[in-house]
Amino acid sequence: MSAPGTTTAADLDTLCVNTIRTLAMDGVQQANSGHPGTPMALAPIAYVLYTRVMRHSPEHPDWPDRDRFVLSAGHASMLLYSLLYLTGYGLELDDLRRFRQLGAPTAGHPEYGHVPGIEATTGPLGQGIAMSTGLALGERMLNARLGDDVIDHYTFCIASDGDLQEGVSGEAGSLTGHLRLGRLIVFYDDNHISIEGDTKLAFSEDVAGRYEAYGWHVQNLGEDLALDRVEQAARAAVDVDDRPSLIICRTHIAPGAPNKQDTHGAHGAPLGSEEVRLTKQVYGWPSDEPFHVPDAALAHFRACVDRGRAWHAEWLERSSGWRGFSLLDGWDDDPPVYRPQDIPMIATRKVGGEILDWAAGRVDHLVGGSADLAPSTLQTIPDADSVGPGRYAGRNLHFGIREHTMGAVVNGLTLSGFKAFGSGFLIFSDYMKPALRLASLMRIPSIFIFTHDSIGLGEDGPTHQPIEQLAMLRAQPNVYVVRPAGTNETTQAYRFAIFRTDTPTVIVLSRQGLPVWRPAGVPPDAVERGAYVLRESFRGRRADPDLILIATGSEVHLCNRAAALLETGGVATRLVSMPCVERFEEQDADYRDEVLPPSVRARVCVEALSPWGWDRYAGDHGAVIGMDTFGASAPARDLFAHFGFTPERVAEVGRAVVERAEG
Repeated sequence: MSAPGTTTAADLDTLCVNTIRTLAMDGVQQANSGHPGTPMALAPIAYVLYTRVMRHSPEHPDWPDRDRFVLSAGHASMLLYSLLYLTGYGLELDDLRRFRQLGAPTAGHPEYGHVPGIEATTGPLGQGIAMSTGLALGERMLNARLGDDVIDHYTFCIASDGDLQEGVSGEAGSLTGHLRLGRLIVFYDDNHISIEGDTKLAFSEDVAGRYEAYGWHVQNLGEDLALDRVEQAARAAVDVDDRPSLIICRTHIAPGAPNKQDTHGAHGAPLGSEEVRLTKQVYGWPSDEPFHVPDAALAHFRACVDRGRAWHAEWLERSSGWRGFSLLDGWDDDPPVYRPQDIPMIATRKVGGEILDWAAGRVDHLVGGSADLAPSTLQTIPDADSVGPGRYAGRNLHFGIREHTMGAVVNGLTLSGFKAFGSGFLIFSDYMKPALRLASLMRIPSIFIFTHDSIGLGEDGPTHQPIEQLAMLRAQPNVYVVRPAGTNETTQAYRFAIFRTDTPTVIVLSRQGLPVWRPAGVPPDAVERGAYVLRESFRGRRADPDLILIATGSEVHLCNRAAALLETGGVATRLVSMPCVERFEEQDADYRDEVLPPSVRARVCVEALSPWGWDRYAGDHGAVIGMDTFGASAPARDLFAHFGFTPERVAEVGRAVVERAEG
């Protein structure tokens, strides 16, 4: 290689590629933690994308028509951090020096919102490529609504062997091919290395053949990753408008490392200071000083700033500076109101479908669908078209039986600016857990609607009856889980979810019909507050009740009947509906104490699901009536009786709790 001051294009390219590689080596070495080999191997591909192919603007990282880059191989995070520093996205060398350290924006895996230019949180393998499907679909759906002058971009993704082994990537690949999303271009890093050793230990399929069968356009570059050839492959993929593209690249992990190239020792651990020194010698690197960035390389990378500024200015002129979707003032005025004289019983899933229809008429960017369960979840926007191959103007999505990918695609659509929802049975939230968790981690307002919320779903039996799923979701940070007790709480649940801007919401609905409360009995902030007093028998007679019953969903109605029995026996009873535990926990102490007075130690919590977590409200003197076994196959009425969810049992437990508390 020529001296750093060279003006030849080939030497400058080599200098820039090796700048990425040495920063990756140095960052991992300084942290004494991380994955150096993969970013070293991928440096030529990423360099070509950021400096030759992608339309992006470091000064305008939120530009709606920028090309997206998703590093699905999130363990190679130093690749992305190096590029974001070099191309001018605001990272500094000190941020690279603090890689993986407390408080640094350069976390072990890329995290959305930590650094401009990170389009999605990645790391759990397969999630990045699946979210890329959502981003590419979002681009086509925006384009169908706004036209080429406003939205006309691509999503580029780098995926690893591990990504393609995870099941979610197979679901995503199938759906992407079906939808003919030509704006998604994936580079497959085929480096043959995983943590345990060579991938041949467990992975020997024909990847090209698999993706061709999915309907993708596939190019196999083999080991010839000359920069011009990589660029030609990317541009050839751009020219394929009716199919997603997979570009297979046979890379060598830790290229140039004399003792660790092509070894799993370069995958998940630092190379070691001596190996770093020797590798820099192989590169002809001008300095052994860590984090050395040649001036010529930095200047070449920073040319992205001027190019991006020009692209952004040109887009502003032709697009009138579209800023994205927003909720109109008054969008949620006059929601539907349900009265018992009009409809005495209705399932909350049915109410949810009706409220979805109402909301869709006021929120144009509300889109979503189901994992092949729309006739059961009822989460379809009436009078709206379906999204399909080459048809992207619709609002109803058909994810097929692909819950894993549904969650990831909903996240991708949300990142694209839509109010996006996915629906299914609560039991299948197990399949969606990684995507649900990433929505919370990214703090994005994805909406997940689950029906068939308890043993009340009936005859399908314990394989389909959720028990532990609600507790799992409530244990997850930064998510609101709303289980409404009836019609008017359900209306509030949808308004609440759509209004969120930095928090995902899970809405959990019943299969079976539930009684309709008087609207006046449900305050307009019932969900926003998280819990409220629905009924009490002692008002005006004393300060506190003898007993508090706390419940969610269908069990609120069960407790209402139990309260009547208790009151007949002289037990002053308060019934609290708690549709959203998380929101109740966020209220000030005065409100929490008003609803659940600390002086009232006799409490019974009732939920036909796992009792986990309810002890915090039951206290030492109270009781929790929940499910500590799996369900059974029978009609819902028989199941509730069999497992002890009856007004008589709740009343019996309530009396015992009062006696214990008084003793």
